[in-house]
Amino acid sequence: MADDLIFYTNPMSRGQIVRWMLEEVGAPYQTQILGYDDSMKGADYLAINPMGKVPAIVHRGKVVTECAAICAYLADAFPDAGLAPPLEARADYYRWLFFAAGPLETAVTNTHAGWVPSAEQQRMVGYGSFEKALDALETAVAGKAFVAEGRFSAADVYVGSQLDWGLQFGTIPTRPAFEAYVAPLRERSGYRRAKEIDNGLIAELQAASPA
Repeated sequence: MADDLIFYTNPMSRGQIVRWMLEEVGAPYQTQILGYDDSMKGADYLAINPMGKVPAIVHRGKVVTECAAICAYLADAFPDAGLAPPLEARADYYRWLFFAAGPLETAVTNTHAGWVPSAEQQRMVGYGSFEKALDALETAVAGKAFVAEGRFSAADVYVGSQLDWGLQFGTIPTRPAFEAYVAPLRERSGYRRAKEIDNGLIAELQAASPA
């Protein structure tokens, strides 16, 4: 039932990552669109996510926030979708899923914001330097269709989303290994369905906004 799984999002947000994951899972879900300046900061949603940010899901009354956590949770909650490797084969799955959610995203965000750690600060920050984070990411995807166990998984949804977004908007520089990894992910039916839904919602929001 769609009421068992509620997805809180804004189409112009990291919610696009979770939308893709939901489309790969294939289970029915209900979407709640929130506005940045109103409902996202309202008491009802703050009771779900005190950060006042999207995305979030509520599955059978349980709240999950943070994109990587949501992807990992959905892979386990819906095992028939085959989006997580067997427990004994999850080393690369967890490694790269959480590398992309932690060091990589922080490196990209800080660099885009104009903050570059000094040589001394690189010892303190979790990603070292932007280039080191990109080099590590390249080892995860170079020559591979998928980052874990030779099969598509929730880790590819998250890593693929980070690269897809970064390459599109220029926050991650183009490398042949990155382009080769992302290109077939963009052809997946789940990815295409998710983009069609969110692009349609973006168009609706833009049409409804004052000129």
